[in-house]
Amino acid sequence: MRQYEIWWANLPQPAGRRPVLLLSRNDAYSYLNKFIAAEITTVVRNIPTEVPLGRRERMPRPCVANCDNLRCISRHALVERIHTLPSSRIREVKRAVGFALAWSELMDLDLD
Repeated sequence: MRQYEIWWANLPQPAGRRPVLLLSRNDAYSYLNKFIAAEITTVVRNIPTEVPLGRRERMPRPCVANCDNLRCISRHALVERIHTLPSSRIREVKRAVGFALAWSELMDLDLD
């Protein structure tokens, strides 16, 4: 498990089985049992707290990592690794988290 990986997770209802984007720092996976993750959903609102995902990320249809829905996920809930975001996409994730938490220093990240 590593930061910016996409995993299938078995979450409590009503979320159920869905992909999530891991956000915890890499060294946390060696000793923590719960990790911060963004839920991935097919409900696309085209707002700054979303990171678009699709076939390049091995998603079956267009979806987003919704950084308004961050949660702690148990190690045991993570079922199968799907993909790792390339380093070129990490700024998008940081910017979306910045918007979700109103952290202006991340909201202003240039994505070009």
